Amino acid sequence: MRTYTFSFLKNIATFSFCICFCISATKAQKDSSFFKRTPKDTSKEKMNMDGVYDKPFLTMGKLPIAIGGYMEANTEYSGSPGVYNGFSFQARRVSIFLESSIAKNIKFNSEIEYEDGGEDIEVEYAFLDLELNPLINIRGGIILNPIGSFNENHDGPKWDFVDRPFSSTTLIPSTLSEVGFGLFGKYYHHLWSLGYEAYLTNGFDGGIILNSDGRTSLADGNQNPNKFEQNNSGLPMFTGRVSARNRKIGEFGVSYLTDVYNQWQTNDGLIIAPKLSASILAGDFQTAQFNNRFTITAEVAKVWVQLPANYIQNYGSQQWGGFVDFVGTLIQHKMFEWEHAKIELALRLQYVNYNEDGTFNQGGQKIYDDLWAITPAIAFRPVGSTVLRLNYTYLWQKDIFGNTPVQTATIQFGISTYF
Repeated sequence: MRTYTFSFLKNIATFSFCICFCISATKAQKDSSFFKRTPKDTSKEKMNMDGVYDKPFLTMGKLPIAIGGYMEANTEYSGSPGVYNGFSFQARRVSIFLESSIAKNIKFNSEIEYEDGGEDIEVEYAFLDLELNPLINIRGGIILNPIGSFNENHDGPKWDFVDRPFSSTTLIPSTLSEVGFGLFGKYYHHLWSLGYEAYLTNGFDGGIILNSDGRTSLADGNQNPNKFEQNNSGLPMFTGRVSARNRKIGEFGVSYLTDVYNQWQTNDGLIIAPKLSASILAGDFQTAQFNNRFTITAEVAKVWVQLPANYIQNYGSQQWGGFVDFVGTLIQHKMFEWEHAKIELALRLQYVNYNEDGTFNQGGQKIYDDLWAITPAIAFRPVGSTVLRLNYTYLWQKDIFGNTPVQTATIQFGISTYF
């Protein structure tokens, strides 16, 4: 009954929104300036931490809110020796942005994401910023945790690749967002920009080790449907990132996350288990050279997880991995009716080790559980906010015994656009 009620209310809300929008659009016909496109932030001081605001928005007359969003869809054909997944179309996500300047130096920003054709509806982030001065600003609400650079800059139209990096979805469980509060700020000096973010939020749960994947997985520890209401361990998770950007060189960032993920005491304060922690240390680098015609984006992450005593061996206490993307503009010229259309060539290299330190008790044989992947890509951008991309991924993955790697090939064609 609750499912049908929720579906009914959701449809009513969507219908009401459409009616209101149509009424506004009808009135707007008398004033051609009613709709105004607010472009992405093009400030020279832009950093990765500004990713939540670096999006195109549409304002409507004197309404106090701006709206935007993006969508992703693709087709995929993949297979490995003896196993073929066949050909599929995938409607991955549609995201809606809502932003409002409530008063001077008070901003609200949010993203609501519809995944897999609406099967999952999630609040990606929804926070309030109070800007005191460039160095000290307060942020509270549902926050994108600043661990690595991808987590805060994951929008599909920004990338020439259909899939998100393995290290940024399985080690760093992007998109990672939690409810909490914290501070952020920036400082400028000549060619340099320095930035920081530091937040206390809710954290992971026992799904890190109590999962169906048969391995340590921070992504599974981020699936708690009640994570925006209650913290599993009762202790806050800390996430912080510091970064430095040079206009000529690029941006360097170092981030750290640490959390107690298990229930170690009862509601009345009785200690029932030792505290078990999970931590991530990540580094990232981005540079754009030759008038932004060649870019390099790289991220690496190291994970430490405390396991219960005598836990199953194939659950590793240490993991690490990363990716590096190379993107070059092959042609930038007027094509059809688009003045600044581009054709880009790209290459992504990836590695992830899910059990870096594991050994079997008998004989001390090393436990394997790692993968390599290479993805060449070609992308067409009629405008900067829209991309058509063709990817070919070849992946090698070893099991825990180190047997001959399973090789998987995947061909994908996808589209993604801001709107």
